[in-house]
Amino acid sequence: MSQGSNFVDYVKICCRSGKGGAGSTHLHRDKHTAKGGPDGGDGGRGGHVIVKGNAQLWTLLHLKFRKHVMAGDGDSGSSGLSTGKTGRDEILEVPMGTIAKDAETGEVLFEITKDGETKILTNGGRGGLGNWHFKTATQQTPRYAQPGEPGQEHWNILELKLLADVGLVGFPNAGKSTLLSVVSAAKPEIADYAFTTLVPNLGIVAYRGNKSFVMADIPGIIEGASKGKGLGFRFLRHIERNSVLLFMIPADTNRSIKEEYDILLNELAEYNPELMHKPRVLAITKSDLLDDELQQEMKAELPEGIPAIFISAVAQQGLDPLKDLLWKEINSPS
Repeated sequence: MSQGSNFVDYVKICCRSGKGGAGSTHLHRDKHTAKGGPDGGDGGRGGHVIVKGNAQLWTLLHLKFRKHVMAGDGDSGSSGLSTGKTGRDEILEVPMGTIAKDAETGEVLFEITKDGETKILTNGGRGGLGNWHFKTATQQTPRYAQPGEPGQEHWNILELKLLADVGLVGFPNAGKSTLLSVVSAAKPEIADYAFTTLVPNLGIVAYRGNKSFVMADIPGIIEGASKGKGLGFRFLRHIERNSVLLFMIPADTNRSIKEEYDILLNELAEYNPELMHKPRVLAITKSDLLDDELQQEMKAELPEGIPAIFISAVAQQGLDPLKDLLWKEINSPS
């Protein structure tokens, strides 16, 4: 599969739950009982459409071409107070960080954040009550029962926002994919042209003492991304779920480090002002191109109020101090 074809973070699905089974109007009869009382059982519940978290998934690809999801209908009740069989539930497994929305109103219904967590997306219809529920002292043989409730049909949206400890933020060709490939086992596509990365990539970064954290490479932002330029804001939503934002600016940028940092920060603020409250770290990449004198000059021009470090993924420089800094930010009390 190509890089862009195996990552899907948005699907729209028509979900139809099962209808409930009808209650039974049976009256008890056997060779010893000519006129027994009501013994009609309840109808079975219609099947739900359920969303379930699965830690082994990281994309909604398996749901991309599944436009209609239909749960099973409940069976009718029968004699002997027998309840009808419950309709088959339809379970949609999704990655953690998946949000379910109503497609018509845009209302957020719920979010899946844990492995094995289940939420009902569309409720199945209730089964009807059998006639034995309606017997009274004055009406001992009711000959009616409830019909089952109809199922529901809704268009829903499933939207994935990647859950990661560290999100890489930077312009195209800032070295994000190179860093991820060096510090983790991830193998993102790397090339010397803009927008090489077309989908987010995840990698697990090993740390001291058998500890680890998850790093996400978010496709490059450009000035005006929050208004739809470049790849637009399609992938900006993935940054919302990262604990720490690692801003990456190459040492050979045409602008000053502070100017480029301010542009990136402004794009995030335009998209979602709440991102401004996340911990931030600044990494100046490709620092193997700098001598000590140039590095000292650049340090004097760095933005204030943000921890900064010079690194080179290719030359393996500054990577351990970077991990230490990120680990500290990830685990610092908010």
